[in-house]
Amino acid sequence: MDSEDIYENVECKDIVSTTGAQTQSHGRDERKYLKHRETRCLVLISVGLGLICALLLVFIILLNITITAERDLIKSYKNTVEELNQTINRLQDNYTDLTQKNLLLETRVNDLTDEKKQLQRDFDSLNMKGLVNFFMSTELSWSDSRQYCRDRGADLVIINTEEKQRFISSLVKERVWIGLSDTENEDIMKWVDNSPLKQGFWSTGEPNNDGNEDCIEMNFNREKPGWSPLNSWNDLSCSKKKKGICEK
Repeated sequence: MDSEDIYENVECKDIVSTTGAQTQSHGRDERKYLKHRETRCLVLISVGLGLICALLLVFIILLNITITAERDLIKSYKNTVEELNQTINRLQDNYTDLTQKNLLLETRVNDLTDEKKQLQRDFDSLNMKGLVNFFMSTELSWSDSRQYCRDRGADLVIINTEEKQRFISSLVKERVWIGLSDTENEDIMKWVDNSPLKQGFWSTGEPNNDGNEDCIEMNFNREKPGWSPLNSWNDLSCSKKKKGICEK
């Protein structure tokens, strides 16, 4: 073997040795890089999982708060509804109670009204008994009958209410003069105190002014068709002689 072959062998060995060393060094660096990269990925995954867990925890907390708030709101709503129902029930009870009291009051008012009317009738009856002092015992013309009453501090009776008409009708047993006439103005009836007639209690077809009939009598003819205590007046000639009713 010459010197050139020896040199080439030595040079090849150096190259192989250098290449092997470089390859081993490169391998170690790559493993370090891969290991570092894996560690970094694990760190990133851990951080990501931590963030996800944190977000889930926040979500769960918010959800729990929302559920609790809604539960409290529902409870409050139920309490409000119950209070409203109780208030409505109380109002209904009060309304029913007031309605019953109102009915009782209306009944009492009606009873008192009836009592008042009865007392008024009794008072009017007593008052009329005091006013209707006497019946004339003598038959006279209307004007003479009036003078007869006036000579005794009275006048022919004035009948201006239904109660008084009924009362006097219950006392009358014959046809008598009352204090109504149209002697001053035809068809304008006036009482002896000069007040106008407001309500008449005429027999059927009366007054008819048959033959200058200007004075009014109370007719007791119960057999006359249509006669009643409220339908018993008749116009008659003032010269007819009849008894009269005097009152003060």
